[in-house]
Amino acid sequence: MPSRRVPIALNAGTYYLTLTVERWYYLFDRFNRWQILADSLRYCQENKELQLNGYVFMLNHIHLIVSSPDVAGFLRDFKRFTSKQLRESLQNHEPRVLELFVDKQGTYRFWQDTNAPKKIENPAFYLQKLNYLHENPVRKGYVVKPEYWFWSSANPELPLLVTFL
Repeated sequence: MPSRRVPIALNAGTYYLTLTVERWYYLFDRFNRWQILADSLRYCQENKELQLNGYVFMLNHIHLIVSSPDVAGFLRDFKRFTSKQLRESLQNHEPRVLELFVDKQGTYRFWQDTNAPKKIENPAFYLQKLNYLHENPVRKGYVVKPEYWFWSSANPELPLLVTFL
């Protein structure tokens, strides 16, 4: 089973992360939901010492390479904020879909627990993960070249500020 959390002893540093929507439900491709993710990342960059070193937003998950003195804190805050924003979006645009994210106890849960954190400790591993995330939309058949996917650090029109390592 993949690791759920960034270990406290390794919290500061650079990590490759995968955040996945519960039930792998395709959700981000409508009602400006990718923008919710981007705005939250931008806020963390401006206010929480987050460096974004690579990213791709897919339909039901995102891959990030981030550097921060508090990766666990970033993940907690990012997931909490985006969960609220995405819940509002669902209530306003797709209230029946919202039911998919409520468990038997009536608790709303948007993101899966695991973040699958992998510490980036050398340039080769960083490049491997960066290439993997950039190729993700190509492997899925959404685009023919990584740079054609708008919500990716491979896009030369970068909608988010990226600091490549």
